[in-house]
Amino acid sequence: VQLQESGGGSVQSGGSLKLSCAASGDTRCMAWFRQAPGNECELVSNFHRDGTAYYHDSVKGRFTTSQDNAKSTVYLQMNSLKPEDTAVYYCAAGSAITFTILTKCGQAPPPYDWGQGTQVTVSS
Repeated sequence: VQLQESGGGSVQSGGSLKLSCAASGDTRCMAWFRQAPGNECELVSNFHRDGTAYYHDSVKGRFTTSQDNAKSTVYLQMNSLKPEDTAVYYCAAGSAITFTILTKCGQAPPPYDWGQGTQVTVSS
């Protein structure tokens, strides 16, 4: 599956951004990871077809993942952004996405499909 992200950018603290990830085919699970310089790749949120979702504790109540099945697109609405949210955000797809920490986003293992990443910068 090929994934195409869009929607990154720069905002001030407290602002909002909405990321989109369009998939070229059906996916059982899609997810958003992020990686800041010098940090590990962390799972921000995943979203299963049955509607269940996971959110990292640091984004609960601020970020929301949703999916448009007709468009095979998943969205990440990010509100009340903080400078510590600054990172490259990656979309991933797989049969099940359970790893919450990876060494580096965008590469195997595990065997996920990855988008190219989109930069989110939050200034204080």
